[in-house]
Amino acid sequence: GTDTTYSIMQAESLVPIKDDPAPARLLKRGSSHGSSANLGIESHGEEGTLEYRIKAHEKDGVAKGKKEISLWHDVTLVHIDPATDRPTPYLNFVCEIPKFSRKKYEIATDEVGNPIKQDEKKGKLREFKKGDIFFNYGCLPRTWEDPTFFHPDAEGCRGDNDPVDVCDIGMRIVQPGEIRPVKVLGILCMIDEGEADWKVVAIDAEDKWAPFLNDINDVEKHLPGQLDAIREWFRTYKIPDGKPPNVFGLGERFMDKAYCLEVIKECNHAWKELITGEKERQIDEVEDEGVRKLVRKLSKSNLLDLGGADDEAPSF
Repeated sequence: GTDTTYSIMQAESLVPIKDDPAPARLLKRGSSHGSSANLGIESHGEEGTLEYRIKAHEKDGVAKGKKEISLWHDVTLVHIDPATDRPTPYLNFVCEIPKFSRKKYEIATDEVGNPIKQDEKKGKLREFKKGDIFFNYGCLPRTWEDPTFFHPDAEGCRGDNDPVDVCDIGMRIVQPGEIRPVKVLGILCMIDEGEADWKVVAIDAEDKWAPFLNDINDVEKHLPGQLDAIREWFRTYKIPDGKPPNVFGLGERFMDKAYCLEVIKECNHAWKELITGEKERQIDEVEDEGVRKLVRKLSKSNLLDLGGADDEAPSF
C-alpha cells in the first residue's frame, strides 16, 4: 500500500541516535521541521549577485521569526502532517530550481546554515545554457551521497558529495527554498564526470496526477514520454558548456520505488555519519586525498553550528 515509504524509512529516519559517539554539542540541536508549516523563506542580498542567499527561518522562533534553520539538516526526510503531527507516506522535497527557469540555485552545503545560493564558476553565476528546466528540481533533506562510497550499480563511481537530487514532475511551480511533500516514484542513476548522481523522480503529493502514480511504471503508462524526456535533459544539458553527454548506469533504466527507497535510505545513513562526525573519524582510511579534503571541508561547516537552545536529542 501507500504506507511502504514510511515503513521503510521510519527505522532510518525517525529514530533518535542511541549509543552514538557523537560530540555532545550535536545533541543540543533542537530544530526539526516535518513540513513547511512553521517556516518562512527570506532572501538576503541582491538577486543576480554572488552574495544573494535564500534562507529559511522559524516563523515564531527567536527574535520573532529570525531563528534560521538549515534546509539540509533541520527538515525531516519523512513528511510529517502538521495537522496530526504524524508521519505520512510522503517525503519532504526542498526545491532549489523552479520549473520553467534556468538559474542554477542550490543548497550551499559548505556554508554554515546551508542557505540556497546561485552556483558560480570562476566568479560567474551559472545558468543552464541548454535553457529552462521543465520540472521542479531540488533535493531530499537529511541525505548525502557519500564520496567515499562506491555503489555497486553505479559503474564503479563514487557519490557526488551532495544531497540526493529530486525531479518533481507535478504541475505546481515550486519556488527556491519551498518544502513540499512528494510521492517517490523511482530513480535514475546518472554518471556525471565520474561521480554517481542519482535522480529521484517524484510527484507533489497534492498534484491531481498523484493518485494515479504509485510507482515508476505508472509514469510511463499515464504520462508516456515523460521519463525519456527527463533522461534526455540530463544527458544533454552540459553539451552547450562544451562537455560530453552524460551517461547512465543500470542500462539507462529508471528503477522502481522500492529500489529508489533503498538508495535514499543509504544516503540518509551517510548523512547521519557526516553530521555526527563519524565519517570524518573514519576518513583516514580513504586513499584518495581529494576526497579526504572534500569530506573534511564539509564536515567542518556542518558540525560548526550544531548548538541549539534545546537539550533534546536530534530525531531523524
